[in-house]
Amino acid sequence: MEAKIGLLVGREKDWPEAFIAEVNGRNQGVQAEYVKLYGTSIDDSCEYAVIIDRISYEIPYYRTYLKFASFHGAHIINDPFIWSADDKLIGAALARNLGYTSPRTIMLPNKETASRDLTAEDFRNLGYPIDWDGIVKKIGVPAIFKNAHTGGRHNVHRVNSVDELIELYDVSGDQTMVLQQLIDAEHHIHCFVIGQENVLALRYSRKEKRYLEKPLDPDNPIVMHMINAAIQLSKIYQYDINMVEFAVKDVDPYVINSTNPTPFMDKKLMRPDQFEWCVQKTADLAIERAKYPFPHTFAARPMGE
Repeated sequence: MEAKIGLLVGREKDWPEAFIAEVNGRNQGVQAEYVKLYGTSIDDSCEYAVIIDRISYEIPYYRTYLKFASFHGAHIINDPFIWSADDKLIGAALARNLGYTSPRTIMLPNKETASRDLTAEDFRNLGYPIDWDGIVKKIGVPAIFKNAHTGGRHNVHRVNSVDELIELYDVSGDQTMVLQQLIDAEHHIHCFVIGQENVLALRYSRKEKRYLEKPLDPDNPIVMHMINAAIQLSKIYQYDINMVEFAVKDVDPYVINSTNPTPFMDKKLMRPDQFEWCVQKTADLAIERAKYPFPHTFAARPMGE
């Protein structure tokens, strides 16, 4: 019986279609397909050896299902329990603790909450009013205002003043937001890490909104520093697919995003050889995890074992 790899995806097409074709075309006793869900019962099992998650950060039901699938022995890329604990503040603090340079970062209280049953007394641990001038003085402007928990890169704003920050904060709803120092850098480098050890370091052009063709020199000390940092951060999070983002100012690389568990991989963003690298390495990874699964500490088992 063939082991099954399931893809949990949103609107993206390029990478999922290429990945499924690549895995199924190798004829290695592993079959890839899109996951289909119609609700999840406590009596259900999981038919997949591996599930690659590309969308659960947007859809809570998917995140809960992945935890359930993990409970039944599926290897989830990336682990939903770790991902649920991942945020931009901890990522910045971790990078700094490991000796890497990271931007000044402040996490802000939620403007609203999902619960409508809370009263003002439930927020008595929060200082009020927020010292907006002090926050902007500490971080500096322009700065980046972004969601602390999202897996993608949407809902990212540049703010140039206290008034702009307050305006964006007032419409942030129940999202947890961070304000982060903007690094005015000459180069932006994205390190794709597959399987916690294979790295593709790409130079990103903000003007062209895509990756540049010219490869980086892996023997350059700054590039080596970024590659090593990307591997170390990915291993700490145990992310099998990750993208670590750097801004290089002068000769100092800043870790501006320690994790992106769902980096964009599509043909508009990447050159053909870059996209093909991602397809091949993710296929290698998923097939290996399906055929040679990691020891699973959370798989369902009878009580007492």
